[in-house]
Amino acid sequence: MLSPSETPSNRTISEFLRSRIDAGDFPSAVYVVAEHGKPLFAGALGDAVITPENHPATLQTIYDLASLTKPLVTGLLCATRAEKRELKLDDRIADHLHEFDRADKCHITIRQLLTHTSGLPAWRPLYLLAQTKEDVLDAIANEPLEYRSGERVVYSDLGFIVLGLLLQRLTKGSLAELAQREIFERLKLEHSFFNPASAMQTGIAACESGNNYERDMCERDFAAGSYKDWRNDVIWGEVHVGNAHFLGGAAGHAGLFASVGDTLRLANQFIAEQSELLSPETCQLFQENMTSGLNEARSFGWQLAATTDSTAGSALPPNAFGHTGFTGTSCWIDPAAQRVFILLTNRTHNRSLPFANINQVRRDFHSLANAALNTGR
Repeated sequence: MLSPSETPSNRTISEFLRSRIDAGDFPSAVYVVAEHGKPLFAGALGDAVITPENHPATLQTIYDLASLTKPLVTGLLCATRAEKRELKLDDRIADHLHEFDRADKCHITIRQLLTHTSGLPAWRPLYLLAQTKEDVLDAIANEPLEYRSGERVVYSDLGFIVLGLLLQRLTKGSLAELAQREIFERLKLEHSFFNPASAMQTGIAACESGNNYERDMCERDFAAGSYKDWRNDVIWGEVHVGNAHFLGGAAGHAGLFASVGDTLRLANQFIAEQSELLSPETCQLFQENMTSGLNEARSFGWQLAATTDSTAGSALPPNAFGHTGFTGTSCWIDPAAQRVFILLTNRTHNRSLPFANINQVRRDFHSLANAALNTGR
């Protein structure tokens, strides 16, 4: 079990994050910094829940990891499927999902979905476009491409939703069952899951009050005035993202809940020397720039620090890879140094719109943590 570190550097990191809590960026922050698989700095600050009741954050607090689901679950499962040769990166998605066997999309590959170069839109409110979750693939396939596949990187929730549904069709089971069987049980994770039990609610960090952020977008851009299923209470213990909620709480792009300790165990699976689930050859794919010459540097499911203005900041090398989550989470990995930097916040909780942009907080966190590792303090 993780415990807070008591070193000068750890106090510096905690004091910085406390200053951002006091500034109103987020109500809580939990972090861990590890090297060679060993946690060296860790801390928990602020309140994981402020309303409807108060619960301080601890190192055992469980967070809605939001889009960290993309690499930590969907990307990891795609990688294991690639090792088993059930998937190839340059397979056409249409060879596995007949819904995409159409003139404008039959050429899209698994690699393009993993690197956000498919041409699919970034986001659509599928709960407005599909009658049921069984109709979601058709709804996505019916959306026109926004650019020619392979020509640019446009971060797309829809692409990872498709990957999640592909995994379900390949295994003839749910994504949550697959993740439980092939990741959580194999790693003996006890604080990682989709759709946490209601009895666990008090140990989970709360999110937004209602879906005001998504509701504003939908009513502005998608004429959603007649939609009746908006959530209005504090979203606490169920997935924040609307499309993942519509899909039953488990989707390829969002829905994973985990503690910071379990998040570290998941992150270590992408480092060749630490991974218990993947071969060293597969782990090389996570630091390989598969979008050279395009507007972002992307690898297998991750963004590379070589990307201009990435949240890695200047402290991490170009081949470091990472991801963020809308709820206020982030995970960055320096594979050569075997370093992992995880920062979990709940920036949407107890705050009116707009939510704080915490990208500079993430960069500063990496700088402080990297400096602390380099000085050994």
